[in-house]
Order: sequence, then structure tokens, then C-alpha cells
Amino acid sequence: MNLSGPSPRAAARRLVLTLLKPGLLKPGVLKSDLLKPGLLTLWLLTFGLLLAATPSWAEETLRFPGTASATQPLEQLTVHGALDIPQVRPLLEDFHRRFPFISLTYRNLTTLELNHRFLAAQTPSADVLISSAMPWQYRLANDGHAQPLTGARADAWPNWARWRHELFAVTFEPIVMVYRRELAERFGAPQSHAELLDLLEQHGEALRGRVVTYDPEKSGAGYSYAVEEARLSPRYWELVAALGATEAVLEETTGAMLQGLKEGKYWLGYNLLGSYAQNVVADDPALEMVIPKDYALVTQRLALIPKRARHPVTAQRFLDYLISEHGQRVIAERTALGAVHPSLKGPGTANALKARLGDALRPIRLSPALLATLDDLKRRALLARWQREFRRWQSAPEGAANKAAESGAPSYQSATAHEIHNDGTNAARSGAP
Repeated sequence: MNLSGPSPRAAARRLVLTLLKPGLLKPGVLKSDLLKPGLLTLWLLTFGLLLAATPSWAEETLRFPGTASATQPLEQLTVHGALDIPQVRPLLEDFHRRFPFISLTYRNLTTLELNHRFLAAQTPSADVLISSAMPWQYRLANDGHAQPLTGARADAWPNWARWRHELFAVTFEPIVMVYRRELAERFGAPQSHAELLDLLEQHGEALRGRVVTYDPEKSGAGYSYAVEEARLSPRYWELVAALGATEAVLEETTGAMLQGLKEGKYWLGYNLLGSYAQNVVADDPALEMVIPKDYALVTQRLALIPKRARHPVTAQRFLDYLISEHGQRVIAERTALGAVHPSLKGPGTANALKARLGDALRPIRLSPALLATLDDLKRRALLARWQREFRRWQSAPEGAANKAAESGAPSYQSATAHEIHNDGTNAARSGAP
């Protein structure tokens, strides 16, 4: 699952397959030799340890067997989601209690794997797709891969949270920073992007290798945030350069970042999913979470039903449940995902977050603009610039930036700001870094 990467169980399977590949065994060693009694015992012990080490929450798949009755035949439903097991489990458990005749399978994938697997399949293996990689979900619907959800709930769903009747935003999740208390004690805790930039500029050497963020090339969510921030903030590229100067570590998932923060490997995480961070931070007194006060991106999980879903009736039932007031209340009260339903106003809802943070919240808009971010040329150009800015000062001699500043030469901050001014990068409102 996303929270921990490939499970030991999956690693064991891959090890077996790798060892049995042609050309990997030494000359004279037959595959059958691996099954001799002594070696077989060793293999079984090894794999037993690997399997025993697999915690229940690290499974990539959840299954809820259905129960048929004399009046209700068994039905099937398969959901593919870029949504970690601990977050989605309460929803699936509640849905299964309400509809016990549906045999439910949930597979947790990364955002890009979910998209690639769907497009590569001759027949869709999923009846519902849920992902926070908003541009990819939008493109699937726009390209005709989704079927509409009908009914009163779909009609009443807020216009800003759906596209036609084919794509529905079902969560409301701010993008946050997480830091260890050691950071606050030594350098102070950043509460905004501007303060983060100042922190990296002033204490970059002390924080070398201690900062972590998304890899926009390997993470669909990370790429989406990079696109939005490049549009929103005139100083975004300065921040990328400062991250590179501190040799920030790039990860593919929020789960990996949180694990490193818990272990003390990292002191500061930038652009994490607040829904994942909230529970981890609540259980670890060494960690703090910050929703930036100047601006905070908000991502939303987008759900769709593939046009060629094998079980369209149960898919419609599940998506209708997700946007129902009851299903949204489960999201608000039993997860940290943030409920969208307009009638819900208490803790864990979009309405409560808007009341508390107001204009600082910047939801990623569900609009055709998302498609532009996936244009191949634009994507390559943005990723190339991201890498260029990130590496801008990595090859410079130690202290080169400070020496340049002392001598009057442009630092990476002023140089990048000049480049931003010249290339016409969209600016945010006044005062946003």
C-alpha cells in the first residue's frame, strides 16, 4: 500500500520469481535443485519469516466476502483507489455492513499505477476508480472512459465538486507541512511558504538531507501540486531552488515521507497530504502539522465509474453511497479525508475548514485547465525546469551562495526571481510567496 510501499509478502513472491528466471541460476544448477529437501526447508523458513513480518495494515488488497440469501443473490464490486488502507477501511466496512450481499474487493495503488493499469487493460478490472491525481482522473472522464451516475444525490452534488455526472470529488484534503519538534527548538517552525523559504535560506547547511518532499516526476499527486504552485506563487521556483540547495530528499508518497519523519531521518516535510499526516501526527508527540497560513492547496479524491465496468449496478450503488450524507458523515467522523457534502458543517468537513482558514484555502479546480497540465510538451517543460531549479545550486562550492551575496553577485533567490519575472510565470495575489 502507499503507506509502506511494497509489502514483505509481495517481496517474497518477487524473489521466488526472480530466482526462477532463466539465466539467473549458476551453470549446472537446475530449478529442481531449489526444491530439494534441505533447500526447500530453507526457502520455507525464509518465506515464512517474510510473510509473518507482514502487518495486517500493509496488505495491498482488502476483501469483504458477500453473503447471498434466498431473496438477494450475491453481487460483485471491485474498487481501485490511490487511498491507503487505514483511510479507506472505515468507508468500506460501513458500506459492506449496509450491503452485505456485495462481495467487495479493494486494491490500493499509486496514482500513476492506477491510471496506467486502467488504460493498459483490455477489459477494466475495476468498477470504480478513486484517485487524488486530479488531472489524470479528469482526462479519463474527458476521453470518454466514464459513465454517468444518475439519481437525486448526483443531481444535488455541488457543481464545483463534479464534472457533468461522470466525475465526483468526494474528499477535501489540504496540503500541509510536517516538522519535528527538534526543528522548532533549533530554528523555529515555519507557518507559511514565505517562512519556509526563509528557513531554508538561513539554515540550509544544517538542514542538508533533513527535508523531504514529493518527486513530481514519479508522483502524479506531486506533479499536480507543482503545476498548481507554479501558477499560484511568483516565488515557487525560488522555493524549489532552496529545496535543492539543501539536498531535499524526493519521495513518491506521503506515507514514505511520514515514515522518515517519525524515524527522525527527516526534520521537515513539505507538501504532504494532510489527511494522512493528521492521524500520524496525533499519535506522535515529536511531530507537528501546519496548514500554511499564506495559502494552502486543497486536493480532492475524484471518483468515477468506467464506461465498461463489469458490475455497473454495484458501482453506481457504491458511488451513490460515497456522495450520500451518510457516507460523507463516515468520512467526516471516522477518517481524516474531509467531507464535501454541503449539509455537513462540523469537524472533518470542507465547510468547517473554509470557516477556519477562509481565503488561504486554494482548492485545485475541477475544470478543463487540468487537461493542460498533461500536455506532453508542457509536462516535459515543467519537469525539466523543476529539475533545473532543484539542481541549480547543488554543484556550487560550499558557501557559494553566501559568498555571492557578500560580493554583490545575485544569489539563487534574486537570480530565480529575475528569471520568473522575465518568463511571465503567473503570480498569486499580493503577499503570497
